[in-house]
Parts: sequence; C-alpha cells; structure tokens
Amino acid sequence: MRYLANADQSREPRPYLARSLQKFRLDVKLIGKNEIGNQMIEDKHVMNGLTDKFESLKQSLAGYTAEGLIVAFSGGVDSGFLVWAAEEARKERGGKLLALTTNSESMPKHDKDDVIRFVSKLGVKHIWKESYEVEDDQYLKNDSMRCYYCKSELFTIAKQVAAENDCKRIAYGYSASDMSDIRPGHKAAVENDILYPLATHGFTKEEIRELMRVNGFDLYDKPSSPCLSSRIMRGVQITKQDLRNVDDLEGILREGGMKVFRLRVHEINGKHFLRLETAPGEMMLALQLRDKLTTEAKKRGYVWVTLDLDGYRTGGGTF
Repeated sequence: MRYLANADQSREPRPYLARSLQKFRLDVKLIGKNEIGNQMIEDKHVMNGLTDKFESLKQSLAGYTAEGLIVAFSGGVDSGFLVWAAEEARKERGGKLLALTTNSESMPKHDKDDVIRFVSKLGVKHIWKESYEVEDDQYLKNDSMRCYYCKSELFTIAKQVAAENDCKRIAYGYSASDMSDIRPGHKAAVENDILYPLATHGFTKEEIRELMRVNGFDLYDKPSSPCLSSRIMRGVQITKQDLRNVDDLEGILREGGMKVFRLRVHEINGKHFLRLETAPGEMMLALQLRDKLTTEAKKRGYVWVTLDLDGYRTGGGTF
C-alpha cells in the first residue's frame, strides 16, 4: 500500500473537523509554500515525517504480531488506525493479528456498524465478545472511576481471547493526544500490561485522522464516539433502559442529519430529563427535529428535553 497516497483529495473534512485539523494544517503552512484551499496540503517535509513515523510504528507492531497480537477495536478512529497499522505490519512481516470488539448495552448501534464495515474492508480477522460491565455495581454508580471498571472488563476479556488464540500481546488505541487528560481507563491498561503504541510513537489524533484520510478510510472524519454511559451525568445511576433510550433517541438525531452531538441524561428529585449538546452550526437542525425528539423522549418517561446553547464539548457529562 502506498501510504500518503493522494486519495480523494476533493473530499474536504467536514466542518466539525476544522478545529481539530487546524493545528496540523498551520504547521504544514509554516514549512511549505502551498496554500490551504480546496485540496489538502501535501508538503513533502511534513508528509515524509509522517511516513517515517508510520514505518517506525509498523516495525514495532511487527515485533508484536510475531508473538501474536490482539488489538482492542471500539469502532473509533484511533483504534481503527491501530488495527490497520498492525495489519500492514502482519502482511509485510507475518505473524498473527486479531481485532477484538466487546459488545454490551453501552455500545452505540452505529459503532457496531462501523466495526463491521472497517474490518470487512481490511480483511482482518475479527472477534466479537460480550462484556458485562453493566452488571458491575461499581460501574453502574457512575463515579469518576467508571472508565476504569469498563476497561478492566475489556482487558480481562482480551486476556482470555489472547490465551485461547496463542497471542502474547494486547494493544489498544490510546494516543499521544490522550496523555494530557486524566484517564482512569488507562490506569487499567497499565495494570494489565496493555500496549499503547500510538502514544509510544507520539501519534496525535490529528496525525491519525490525516493518515486515515489520505489512505482512503471513511472512518477518518468520524466524530469521537465514547460509550453510551458517558451520556449519563456523573453520579446518576446507569440503567440499561437509559442506555437503550439514549441510543434510540440519538438515532433520531443522526437519521435527521446531525453529526456532532450528545444527549445527556440528568436527574432532579428522582425525575430524568435530557440536555442536548450539539455543534453551533447544527442547532437549527436540532430545532427542526424538536417535535419528533421530544415526543419520543416523553414516551420514554423524560420530563423534558433542553437545548444547551453552549453547544457540544467533550466532558459535558461530568460537571
């Protein structure tokens, strides 16, 4: 495969990616003389640097696939990039690679569809396993350590799959961009000796998206998609019914054309209501979908639905 091929240059990143790609593009402009226009800049110095970085990553992954490697694949961009890089290493150097996806009530339906499409395109061997974090009372109480319990369940399953398939190594899609955040899930990774080669090789989310884009993967511009439990405000007890409701109601917004949003579940005096965060450019579309969304939400027992004028932001489920 020709990395950094000039694939589908006419396809511009969607508006909600403009901010995340801005720093990368500005860095390119400082080095080269090209202008930022309808086509992506491909300054050879920057691109050669990314190519070298990718080759270094593949070299490390080849050592892991030689021992047998499990990659935890959630359906997101980072873990998808890691699966692709590992598969390229396996094809070039041999070894064994398995992509593993765990399924539970906390996984959005559209993420499952993305997993199926991506592994089918790659032709990589893929395994589904059921996970049971939603049966764990510590997880359900939804405190600041929720992600720790979830990842602990994931890595326990991954170790079982590794033993069954004679694989010695397990990796997941923690990137250099994640290192600036407090991530209890990463604590579970460290405790379980899980590899995180994207961070080790210094790959940022912007670089990952760019390499995915120029190599023709539609997944490159997928918005971040954390588990459905992230929609339940911290401290509000997680229930399977709320998870199903959020998945279905967000499906209404997705089918209506919205791209970047979160539907948050709040609780006041024992009653639940919903708060919709969305990109400012999609607020008018949200209002057009108001009747359908509120009607369905009230059928499910939510007392009202409110639109957050501050718009979408990461971590909106924790204040």
